[in-house]
Amino acid sequence: MSLTETTARTTVPEPPARVIRPVVDHVGIQTDDLENSLNWYVEFFGARKTWELDRFSPLTLSRLPGIGRLVEVAVGDLRFHLFDRAGHTRAVPEARAYRFQHVCLRVEGPGDLEVFRDRWNELYDSGRFVFACDERPTDIVVDDEGVLSLYVLDVNGLEYEFTHVPDGNRPEAGR
Repeated sequence: MSLTETTARTTVPEPPARVIRPVVDHVGIQTDDLENSLNWYVEFFGARKTWELDRFSPLTLSRLPGIGRLVEVAVGDLRFHLFDRAGHTRAVPEARAYRFQHVCLRVEGPGDLEVFRDRWNELYDSGRFVFACDERPTDIVVDDEGVLSLYVLDVNGLEYEFTHVPDGNRPEAGR
């Protein structure tokens, strides 16, 4: 690939004149074992159940055929919608498939990463949960900017990154 082709591929367009800045409302988690997921999210994140549904709009039914129940759990401002679907394949997307690769959650201090890693291992070792993937948390790693990260999988094989950014923000590009 030539330099011109590389430059053309990495050129970023200007943002629109009116920028709307959305915030995350919730993360939707599809599972084939709602009780397993619910209990894991409560114990791992320290979340609490806030509400549940078992009746859905025509739009929801058309987008999520076979949905039977949805439970919201929350920890602080972070909310998860856990839902089951009839006919789930139990397949975890292959590593190179298009998908959301992970959700990154920022923690206040570096010690919080150890707490999450230890809690994950404790829950896994308890034998009380069924995990879709048999993969332990990663080591806590640090990048060139001093940002610490830990990666874990939930009981459904979905990946979370926990990160601690010293001083709260990454430096801006080009500084």
